[in-house]
Amino acid sequence: MPVIASSYQAPRFLRNGHVHTIYPALFRIVSNVVYRRERFVMADGDFMDLDWSRVGGTRVVIVAHGLEGSSRRSYVRGMVRAFNRRGWDAVALNFRGCSGEPNRLLRFYHSGVSEDLWEVAQHVAVSGYERVDLVGFSLGGNVTLKLLGELGDQGPDWLGGGVGVSVPCDLRSSSELMGSSANRLYMGRFIRDLHRKIRLKQVQFPGQLDDSNYGAIRTFRHFDDRYTAPLHGFRDAEDYWEQSSCRRFLDRIRRPSLLLNAADDPFLAERCFPTELAAGHRWVHLEVPDHGGHVGFVGSGEFPGEFYSERRAFEFISGCG
Repeated sequence: MPVIASSYQAPRFLRNGHVHTIYPALFRIVSNVVYRRERFVMADGDFMDLDWSRVGGTRVVIVAHGLEGSSRRSYVRGMVRAFNRRGWDAVALNFRGCSGEPNRLLRFYHSGVSEDLWEVAQHVAVSGYERVDLVGFSLGGNVTLKLLGELGDQGPDWLGGGVGVSVPCDLRSSSELMGSSANRLYMGRFIRDLHRKIRLKQVQFPGQLDDSNYGAIRTFRHFDDRYTAPLHGFRDAEDYWEQSSCRRFLDRIRRPSLLLNAADDPFLAERCFPTELAAGHRWVHLEVPDHGGHVGFVGSGEFPGEFYSERRAFEFISGCG
């Protein structure tokens, strides 16, 4: 399919990628979303908390958050509300350790945990829905598209399409970009948030993790080399990025999939815009608005308070069958 010409027009005061990234994160409030939590026990004995928002729909969408996010984030709640308004049930998942309570194992989550999303999807499917669709933001979008690529043409009949919003398709180049001086504000916050997670794990598993000299960690390369890779079976950060980047799985996707990445997203490097692949692919659709920031896309929804990414995700998924 050709690259989609986007109709999105950002508000004038948000035509800067950094401003557009920060504004909704600080000021957006999403109301009229009611969750009912389910603790889903996984095959390895760990758990993920799933927040259901049911409106009596026959179809359901699973919404996956970004790095150090959760079902409580406004972008997740906004997507859930958008599908609820149109008669679909929704499940906002919380990756391991992201629901407000530490998970049970020493490991937690990372950008490539497609096996966890797959477990959740199969669990949701047995609830009797006609179809299960997937939407992921940032890290969650990478996981979503990676899973669809891994399944290829072996996906079950109940699995519909997928949408990835603000997806770092190539983890290596995006991690390097995040380490630049222009992104120091975001990087510092992620590193601080991840440190809190490491400290909780130290309490759970005395002597198994060391955070001495943590202050020297400045980038994802440092953090992933020291923690993500060894905790999750990768050789080092490079190996983790290579194996987990959804870009290497996109050509195998056999379900309708939309990648919505803004051209001014400060988190995304050039390799996160797979224009050539999408142009020759039957299933992968790429939409690159000029503006939108990272997990932004403020306004242009069908309903008051709705964002473009929410309307667009529903339009795409509902049009897939």
